[in-house]
Amino acid sequence: MNQVGLLYVGAVLLLNGLMLLGRVPARSAAALNLFVGALQCLTPTVLIIQAGGDQDAILGASGLYLFGFTYLYVGVANLANLEPAGIGWFSLFVAGAAVVYSGLSFWHDHDPVFGVIWLAWALLWALFFAVLGLGAERLTRFTGWLTVFFSQPTCTVPAFLALTGGYRPSAGLAWLAAALLAALTGVAALLARRAPEPRSVPAATAAAA
Repeated sequence: MNQVGLLYVGAVLLLNGLMLLGRVPARSAAALNLFVGALQCLTPTVLIIQAGGDQDAILGASGLYLFGFTYLYVGVANLANLEPAGIGWFSLFVAGAAVVYSGLSFWHDHDPVFGVIWLAWALLWALFFAVLGLGAERLTRFTGWLTVFFSQPTCTVPAFLALTGGYRPSAGLAWLAAALLAALTGVAALLARRAPEPRSVPAATAAAA
């Protein structure tokens, strides 16, 4: 996982979680989705070109496209006001792929921490499938809160640790990460049950609705 790209994935996940919670308009979130999506497509392409046929390097870069295509898709859909079902069904494919990358992290890369993180991402993409592909609106707030909560510990924090040379994967750290993510999932479930806070709606938005 390229750590520079991962840093900005944390930003776009945070924004998209807030979008699902109704805090950020979809069109306003589109630009960052396009920027990060483009970065997550350009970066693995460069890495694959420079790999010189090294299959491990190519495999490591290949997962970045899952993020790149997702965010480009979201950005374009938000700007063009497309139906979200396509993103949802694409997310089902990505969720399955994320489970495979999790297994590779555990047994091929010997990095149990990212094995746990890939599973967390698989859960998020599975929820995107349920909300956007199957229309399970009752899960929207839970998905929004979980996306907000997962954005930093699965992306920003490990990215900064890796960029500063402080990332040391171990079984103990993997269990700690799993416990933290499980706790955040519980908090997201509790918050999702609360009624959304009433907010004033700008006149332009109300007219558009």
